Amino acid sequence: MTLSIGLVAHDRRKREMADWLETHKAQFTGSRIFATGTTGRVLQERFPDLDIVALKSGPFGGDQQLGSMIAHGELQAMFFFTDPMTPQPHDVDVRALIRLANMYEVPIACNRSTADLLISNPNFEEICEQYRGHSPEQAFADYTNRKV
Repeated sequence: MTLSIGLVAHDRRKREMADWLETHKAQFTGSRIFATGTTGRVLQERFPDLDIVALKSGPFGGDQQLGSMIAHGELQAMFFFTDPMTPQPHDVDVRALIRLANMYEVPIACNRSTADLLISNPNFEEICEQYRGHSPEQAFADYTNRKV
């Protein structure tokens, strides 16, 4: 099956994201890439042969669009090059997106070295596929029925 992968980069990390994708382009051939607005446009211009869907810009709902995809089992991995040195006006959206990836066991890398480790894993596709179609309803039921 085709993997759906999220790619996001804060402004100061967009060039790094594009350079990283160039290095690992072969691993993304055949995957569907969902990227927040500006990141998506940068990547579409540089990689017209890849299947890249540009969502809304992060501060205008793109982070939440990716979060919705995670919550519905429609995104199997995410690479989010964050800029920890620049305050983000939509930081709550960023934290919510990363929280959802963690909650739903979606593999996520937030810097280049971790991204390199994840994408170079020979079991990358298998790891991503094991959570495809997870049940958000079951995750919610497990949460509401937990023993505290």
